[in-house]
Amino acid sequence: MNAHIAPSILSANFLRLEDEIRAVERAGADYIHVDVMDGHFVPNLTLGPTIVKAVRSITSLPLDVHLMIENADAFIAPFAEAGSDIITVHMETGYHQRRTIDLIKAQGKKAGIALNPATPLVMLEEIITEIDLLLIMSVNPGFGGQAYIPSMTRKIEEARRMIDATGQRVELEVDGGLKEENAAMVAGAGATILVMGTEIFLSQSYGQKIGNIKKRLGR
Repeated sequence: MNAHIAPSILSANFLRLEDEIRAVERAGADYIHVDVMDGHFVPNLTLGPTIVKAVRSITSLPLDVHLMIENADAFIAPFAEAGSDIITVHMETGYHQRRTIDLIKAQGKKAGIALNPATPLVMLEEIITEIDLLLIMSVNPGFGGQAYIPSMTRKIEEARRMIDATGQRVELEVDGGLKEENAAMVAGAGATILVMGTEIFLSQSYGQKIGNIKKRLGR
């Protein structure tokens, strides 16, 4: 269960964001996850390329940028130029996913596709070999602190089988309701990146929390 941990800065204290990012990096985070919301595709409004650029200037960790926005194609270049390493867009917002994937890769970035809980994996069949990362949402996107949807475990297992059948390296990321207590289960189902927001940023000690999660993952 060699899954990696990606703290989501959506749950960080934005009054001291630099300190928060440096703290989770010291604590052993593997990625920094950045949730971008537009108030249209999801009922919340968060941050843009300016924040990503600022975050890029203070950490060497890979920036995993999740675009929960409509018209994502128009924002690929700005987020790439800001310093994103992975740019993930939602299957539900795009009409021409191959074109979007090509736009991301043309910027020299890794391309991800995200699926909402109710979106079936069959939607990926024609593009699974084109992406670098598949993100399974295990809550309905838009807010932090939601409870994990139990039926998503089966979906993660099915996604793992789909990826393995391609013979290619595709990261399988899971986001939503992940805790120290269910991390091993989700990793055991096949996830390789675990996104955690409130579980880390609301803990008393980031180092202890991430350390405990890694122990459960056998790292």
